[in-house]
Amino acid sequence: MIFKKIKSPILRYLLLAVIGLLLLFILFILSIRIGLWGEIPSKKELGNLEYQKASEVYAADSTLIGKYYLFDRQPIAFEEFPENLLEALISIEDERFYSHSGVDYPSLMRVAFKSILMQDKSSGGGSTITQQLAKNLYPREERKNTNIAVDKIKEMFIAARLEDIYSKEELLYHYLNTVSFGDNTFGIESASLKFFNKKARNLNTEEAAVLVGMLKATYGYNPRVFPENSLKRRNLVLQAMQKNNFISAIEKDSLSALPLKLDYKEFNYNDGLAPYFREEVRKQLLAWSTTQKEHGNEYNIYTSGLKIYTTLDYKMQQLAEEAMVTHLSNLQKDFEKSYGKNAPWLTNKKLLDKLLKRTNAYKKLKKEGLSENQILDSLSIKRKMTLAGWEGEKTVEANTIDSLQHYLKYLNTGSLGIDPTTGAVKTWIGGVNFKYFKYDHISQSKRQVGSTFKPIVYTAALENGIAPCTYFSAQEVAYENLKGWSPSNSGSKDEAYLNYSMEQALSNSVNTVAVKVLEEVGVLKVIRQANKMGILEKLPSEPSLALGTGEIKITELAGAYASFVNNSKPVTPFLIQTICNSKDSILETFKPKIADTEAFSSETRQTMIEMMKETINSGTASRLRDAYNLPNAIAGKTGTTQNNKDAWFVGITPKLVHITWVGLDNHELGFKSTSLGQGANAALPMFALLLQKLNKDKEFNAITKAQFEITSDEVLQNLNCDPVKKDGFLKRLFKNPDKKKTKKFKSN
Repeated sequence: MIFKKIKSPILRYLLLAVIGLLLLFILFILSIRIGLWGEIPSKKELGNLEYQKASEVYAADSTLIGKYYLFDRQPIAFEEFPENLLEALISIEDERFYSHSGVDYPSLMRVAFKSILMQDKSSGGGSTITQQLAKNLYPREERKNTNIAVDKIKEMFIAARLEDIYSKEELLYHYLNTVSFGDNTFGIESASLKFFNKKARNLNTEEAAVLVGMLKATYGYNPRVFPENSLKRRNLVLQAMQKNNFISAIEKDSLSALPLKLDYKEFNYNDGLAPYFREEVRKQLLAWSTTQKEHGNEYNIYTSGLKIYTTLDYKMQQLAEEAMVTHLSNLQKDFEKSYGKNAPWLTNKKLLDKLLKRTNAYKKLKKEGLSENQILDSLSIKRKMTLAGWEGEKTVEANTIDSLQHYLKYLNTGSLGIDPTTGAVKTWIGGVNFKYFKYDHISQSKRQVGSTFKPIVYTAALENGIAPCTYFSAQEVAYENLKGWSPSNSGSKDEAYLNYSMEQALSNSVNTVAVKVLEEVGVLKVIRQANKMGILEKLPSEPSLALGTGEIKITELAGAYASFVNNSKPVTPFLIQTICNSKDSILETFKPKIADTEAFSSETRQTMIEMMKETINSGTASRLRDAYNLPNAIAGKTGTTQNNKDAWFVGITPKLVHITWVGLDNHELGFKSTSLGQGANAALPMFALLLQKLNKDKEFNAITKAQFEITSDEVLQNLNCDPVKKDGFLKRLFKNPDKKKTKKFKSN
């Protein structure tokens, strides 16, 4: 009837067109509703929201030190959202959040009018917080303009369903825990920790405004990348808060006048505190999750939101890393200066060629069929390259050979501190720079331990009835049945007529005596003693064992030394205390692994501590007292391997056992001289500098002021002898000091 009343054919057709378009639009919406353009999640699915959560790694004091994630997200409870955050969010993103049912139609019409009719690109998207949540939960797969309408309508349907299922508080909970803040960061807690190094509940108003302001354009308003844009956006958020009566005009003005202040903390795989430690925790977690899977429990360390509480002492680790940088940056300069222009990384062509052929760049070109000359020509082309240095990264013009030479000369380290009573790891430095040197010298490396093995030899001697005041000649001996092998002592001291007590020989690391003590005890008995002390690596069954030719992991060496201050019981260093789920319910607790039986007697233990105290007070590690003025109760042992390739120091206090190795990754290179490469110079300072720092902080008094157990009178009496005895007149008369004594090494 209505069409008959319209006399104009044009108007009639126009009305028919409008009705047709309206019907098409309704059919279009219905087609989306029934899933022809892709399934819309049901209320049941929306009622069981699960999203990937980062697993968090904590130090012993519950300080967050790292994360494992695909998406950096840490959900928190609604109660942990500060009021100023919620006010900022609603003010700028969705003023009518509490009154609409998922879609704000007035706002939508306003945006449509401005965008379509007025071509105003700054009009915004008109999406409510609930619609944004829908987009966060079900990201748009394609970015084509033709799909925008479908995506928008889908999000409106999802938003309506979300409003039916959840309260407004629950919607805010899900939104703030899923929304992206850029830099691969999702959720307000992760964003707060990253940009301000604080938990979300501690955000002040201007900080909350910065983070909320980022939501419009996570890159364009990123305060790290575009601080000026972020500042303007923050002040716009503050203005919106004032408009909605959440803050006064005076507050808005004063907060807007504040400068943008970040405390950016990247939980990066390569950077941050204790990267080698975090990587070892990750490896152990992967093994744990595999075991859990065998028992029917599915945990993914990147998505399950696990909370891993470790043994690491956060502050001590910081101080240990500072000590490492201070010492090794200076040692590196001395190391390079000692070689000068004749350094092997510059002149040893045979070594360079061998290492060059191991590089991925060489292998790739070789696989492509290039000749040797073509490969070398290609690898000689200089390009922009970033190289690591103690002063930071530098971008330089360099080629593959330059890079190889640069990193070949780098000194590296493995440094571990444990609680000797439990084995709990307090500090862990697996190398000098995790980004460029992924190899962990604590968990992966086995190096010759040098003279740090001698205390085990002397422990075996005491256990087998050799008295500490037994004297051994320091004279060099050539062993006929060992192809004339003749261990010697460092230094130029004439020792042909001298005889050392075991205490003097150990504290001054006398090689000739160590071999003779081993001979007296027997190689197999020494190996058995090492096994009792927790060293399970296969050790060489030969006399050179006395000089530390056995290759042992730092963790095993630390566990063995712990027995000297842990009632003669070795420990196994461990890193993880508990693993919890995202709600902090404990999934597994890890207990200390302490040996059930004593590895040696209490008399031997006290004797060895007294002998190793002398290493500190008057022996090879006396610079701890003289140069570093450390008054603490300390015992210890230095170590240096053949050709100065490995420098070691073991520091023992009643509450801390600390081991440091320093050397080069390439076994073919070492220090140029013993004076530079000996344990007392290359490794000891890292312990010394750390202990100096600990002494200055009352927080560590329990460690720094601890005293060794009281040594019994009997042990002290047994050690009460002259440290050195000289050969008698007749013996000196018939001994030629310039001629080595020859004999057969006694095997037993």
